[in-house]
Amino acid sequence: MNFSPQLIALGNYLAGEFDNQEQAIKEPIWYVHLRLWQRPINLFTEDSITLFAEQANVVNLDKPYRQRIMRLRQGSNNRYFEVQYYMPQDPDALRGAGNNPALLNTLTSEQLDLLPGCILTVTQETLAGDHYKFTATSLPETSCSFTYLGNSINVSLGFETTALEFHSYDKGINPATGKATWGAIMGPYRYTKRNQYSIT
Repeated sequence: MNFSPQLIALGNYLAGEFDNQEQAIKEPIWYVHLRLWQRPINLFTEDSITLFAEQANVVNLDKPYRQRIMRLRQGSNNRYFEVQYYMPQDPDALRGAGNNPALLNTLTSEQLDLLPGCILTVTQETLAGDHYKFTATSLPETSCSFTYLGNSINVSLGFETTALEFHSYDKGINPATGKATWGAIMGPYRYTKRNQYSIT
């Protein structure tokens, strides 16, 4: 399928290896030093650009976590983009795939669980020429919740991205209190791109 230049730009901005070293040094009480991988994968190619995301604490790079799939596609009225999240049915089988993408070669869509409420709307702002800032926010009246290892998980999702930076607003939410328990509690995790991955 022919994708719009803006959707391709969004895919390229998200694809890569990132870390938040500067933020972690400046505010170590609030921000752990993380490595984030967002790898393009060959799924849903008929209408989407799809990424596998995984992160790890830099002191435990051999213990990555939060495996997820991000499916980027044109919105229904062509005025915005959507990001639909999926969960691998067997996260352990893909553990480490951020740094070892060969583990993703046999992944199929049948091995993923759709997370219906975990969907973002992406708007774009033109900065200069063909450079953009993309902002992804949750749809109104939706709740991102799912079961993981027998536990009920509630998450608030969101991000902003430019060509060189990725800001994650993802937070875990206590379903009883509605308060954030992990993630971007004091503001976004501010990642800098260290390595670009090709989406083609």
